[in-house]
Amino acid sequence: MSWIETIPYAEATGRLQKLYDRVKGPDDNVDNIMMAHSLRPHSMEAHMGMYKKVLHHTSNSLPKWYLEAIGVYVSWLNECHYCVQHHFEGLVTELGGVRSKADLIKSSFSEGDFQNAVSTREAAGLKYAGLLTLHPSQIQQSDVVALSEAGYDDGEILEINQVTSYFNYANRTVLGLGVSTEGDVLGLAPRNNDDPDDWNHG
Repeated sequence: MSWIETIPYAEATGRLQKLYDRVKGPDDNVDNIMMAHSLRPHSMEAHMGMYKKVLHHTSNSLPKWYLEAIGVYVSWLNECHYCVQHHFEGLVTELGGVRSKADLIKSSFSEGDFQNAVSTREAAGLKYAGLLTLHPSQIQQSDVVALSEAGYDDGEILEINQVTSYFNYANRTVLGLGVSTEGDVLGLAPRNNDDPDDWNHG
């Protein structure tokens, strides 16, 4: 599950128990990425708050399937199989269960040609996410201008930037602590976008 000690749901008390109750899914399942924070519940609270507000907030204007696709791509680039597996299932869900479309998007990552899977506009956002993930110091103003020219407004550019940045953080949490999917239920996510404080996974 992880290379460090974690506290299972059944043994949680106090603040940790309350946080687990907020993030748990069916059968009291708590994703291993969240359980990895169990020795420092305050960092789990910060992580979950960022995740919910960056990826699952009603004020986002970009479609959630696209934000999930960015997350899968960033995780694929970082070779974070945990996040790829979890968020690929989330991508399938957000595409209305159309796995073939999700497969096409994922296969475009290795081909390096997003145009076969998404629109030119969406491909520009993925290209930016890839550059920010692999070569962050090489980002130039022209890369942001290219997003504007592709049709994104500044708020949407910020969404792409923040989802990319969040997944780089999450990937390093997982990879640095050896978090596995053992016991996890893949694809669970907060479904109530209208309440940023509702973290329940369903």
